Amino acid sequence: MGVGLYRRAEQSDDPLLTLSAWRRLLPNDAVFAGATAARLFGLDVEPTKPVEIVVPPRSGLRSRPGLIVGRYEIPPTEVVSIRGFRATALPRTLAGLCLRRSAVEALVALDMAIHLGLIDSAALGQYAETAKGRPGAGRLRSLASLAAPAESPMETRLRWLLIQAHLPRPEVQMNLRDGAARFVGRADLYYPANRLVLEYDGSNHSERIVEDNRRQNLLINAGFRLLRFTAADINGRSDVVVAQVRAALSAGYSKTHV
Repeated sequence: MGVGLYRRAEQSDDPLLTLSAWRRLLPNDAVFAGATAARLFGLDVEPTKPVEIVVPPRSGLRSRPGLIVGRYEIPPTEVVSIRGFRATALPRTLAGLCLRRSAVEALVALDMAIHLGLIDSAALGQYAETAKGRPGAGRLRSLASLAAPAESPMETRLRWLLIQAHLPRPEVQMNLRDGAARFVGRADLYYPANRLVLEYDGSNHSERIVEDNRRQNLLINAGFRLLRFTAADINGRSDVVVAQVRAALSAGYSKTHV
């Protein structure tokens, strides 16, 4: 799995077990960072391919297969202990992801952190301001205002697609009610002025089709309009997705519905 690190061939790949093994090989002043630290906080990212750490500049440790080593000082206030591992604090961890990943994939990570209740967009923006000039802080600052509690990466990618197409920013994970104030559903993305709901249908949609159809009927009867998209639409037919949303927004909404 890396220089000096092995596991039995029949053993399943357990990320935390792998990190525990690396921890025994690394110096005591090593700090897990990047995607490795993000996974320790609970974000659904790949933490061990490669493992990312930071050591003081004086350390003689170098990157090697399976391990990326950053050599710089981290203020003690930005190092935390989580699950028994020394790791960069969450804001610094997210700034590191902003540095190494594309803007949309960095936003996916920010949305995950907010959805899990680990941080909010205001705190992200505040950290980015205090860390101005550090690697990743600029992108973190620009993305913090867009971050929201999306429930899946594909919902974030759909929202990013619309923003990049200069469409209005939709609201995220909104509770919707009918004219009698009864709850009828929760929208992945929502345009209130147009009563337009955008839904991402994930891989489990076929298993939930009856439930989803009933929910859709409630929304339509309450006067909402729906557009549904899949990963294939977002990844392979982005122009069609944008065109359909733009057309639905341009069509407006008839206020005669009661």
